[in-house]
Amino acid sequence: MMRFLRRSYTALIFAFLYLPIFILIVFSFNDSKSRAAWGGFTLRWYEELLSNSAILDAVYNTLTIAVLSAVLATIIGTLAAFAMHKDMRQWEKKIVMNLTYLPILNPDIVTGISLMLLFIFVKMNLGLGSLLLAHTIFNVPYVILTVLPKLKQFDQSLYEAALDLGASPSYAFRKIVLPEILPGIVTGALFAFTLSIDDFVISFFTTGSGVNNLSILIYSMARRGIHPTINALSTLLFLVVLVLLLAVNRRVTGEKKQKHA
Repeated sequence: MMRFLRRSYTALIFAFLYLPIFILIVFSFNDSKSRAAWGGFTLRWYEELLSNSAILDAVYNTLTIAVLSAVLATIIGTLAAFAMHKDMRQWEKKIVMNLTYLPILNPDIVTGISLMLLFIFVKMNLGLGSLLLAHTIFNVPYVILTVLPKLKQFDQSLYEAALDLGASPSYAFRKIVLPEILPGIVTGALFAFTLSIDDFVISFFTTGSGVNNLSILIYSMARRGIHPTINALSTLLFLVVLVLLLAVNRRVTGEKKQKHA
């Protein structure tokens, strides 16, 4: 009986979380604009979506920011993880780790307002550049926290043995160190890309007039009323984020299996 109740409770929680998304996906194929009646199956809202220049511009901005911020955050975060692992004493590492956790635990609205005030203070025009910088900043801690555990797991004696056998430091790094930490780097890059696509609050405060990403555009469209193209756009955005999260989860699961093998 208790097992049945636990399963029922779990099913109820998942239904509460995912039923609204399921309804949104279903009504993205509804031929009627009504959100209360089914008018037949159609793809016209997706056709309108793909012919809407404002939405296509937002998609371009979103993907551009996501890719560039993920690349920059991965480079900066990986270098920072190396510095924390090799060049810091234990008490220094603890301080820096606490500072790394702070942006993750900090409410997004505080981070967004703080970055907006910083950009205004340094007289930086709010636009695509400020949006890219903001996304890079809040992605860096996630990369550090995915790369650093791989560095801790790495056997430093392998690198030293390669040097003793005549390998140059750069060759030993490419052939010994990089393959060992590459899963952490890729996972960090996927996290950064996913978080950038998904972000709204920080983007809202750090973008300028005329520069939108998908989350801001959906918010602006929803304020004027829910149009079926929003359902179609939200469905595609949900599927993209779902695929990326599944990829991250698969990689993390693979790393755990390798660790226990």
